[in-house]
Amino acid sequence: MACEASATLRFDIAGFSRDGTLGDHVALMRLVERADEYGFGGIWFNEFHFRRSALPYPHTLLLGAEILARTERLRFGTSILVLPLHHPLMLAEQIAQLDFQSGGRVDIGVGRGTEPATFEKLGINPATARQRFEEALAVMLRAWISDRVASDGPTWPFVETEVGPPPVQTPHPPIHVAGVSAETIALAARHRFPLLLSLEPNEGRQLPVFRDALRKVGAGSGPLAASSLARYVLPASTLARAETALDELTERLNRRRAARAGARGQAPPRPRDRAEMLAGYAIAGTPDECRRQILALVARTGCRNLRCLFDANGLIPLAEASSAMTLFATEILPAFNGLAIPPVPELHLERI
Repeated sequence: MACEASATLRFDIAGFSRDGTLGDHVALMRLVERADEYGFGGIWFNEFHFRRSALPYPHTLLLGAEILARTERLRFGTSILVLPLHHPLMLAEQIAQLDFQSGGRVDIGVGRGTEPATFEKLGINPATARQRFEEALAVMLRAWISDRVASDGPTWPFVETEVGPPPVQTPHPPIHVAGVSAETIALAARHRFPLLLSLEPNEGRQLPVFRDALRKVGAGSGPLAASSLARYVLPASTLARAETALDELTERLNRRRAARAGARGQAPPRPRDRAEMLAGYAIAGTPDECRRQILALVARTGCRNLRCLFDANGLIPLAEASSAMTLFATEILPAFNGLAIPPVPELHLERI
């Protein structure tokens, strides 16, 4: 069986721009600088709009400019940019400029978006989201690799235009696609783009569809290995402390999930317990136990990129999340430095 070469793991940070994270911007920037010093691969921020009291960073590229200026090696990622909300020429130019300013430290996660209210407030029909997403992505890719680009629409028709500066990373900054629908996953497979896998719901729904889509287009396992998983990460000095932290987080998550279902007029989902969290949503335990869980997750999924949600999207205070990140960096991260991970088996190609 043909296999790809072995590779190491990449550990990123995510979750600090959602749900009650207004907090102290200076403290967050100190955390970002420590993440750079500790050796994390990147930090990802989400794009959500029009929640004055809850979301301090609705425009992620503005935040990215400051983070990249404050750091030397940490990458900045968008998780996600909602392409239907933006003119693709303007967005392609902004990303190219950020890639130039940072010396090529930008990762771009893209998607259609999950909040119809944002579309409606901007006068955009949510039913057009897929068309706008696919058209915007196509325009941006051409704008980055061509000296001049034109489009006949239908959403964004424009005459031949130069878009610059050219990105430092060639042919363009790395693209990750977020989505759970078969159509979006198939688009990622056709482009050989990795997935930016969700956590609520987790990757269980996406990965089987992605593997099938990669087989159908003969893409090999590279996009699967480069796909990014997400987990709530709760390391602790003792197992008892980790279990207490996980139980407290599970209770908060269950309350939040029930509240969100109620706001949509739906019945509350079945509450999760500790075992379910460890099986599909969280890494928790002593450093040794966390390392074991990470290796098992990589072996089970084939993905080699983990986004660590130390603050659980705002449910864990920044100070506690910072302490967890420090423990992870000092007691867990070094064990993976230079560690070769067994290669991902090549996918059996579908006969055409």
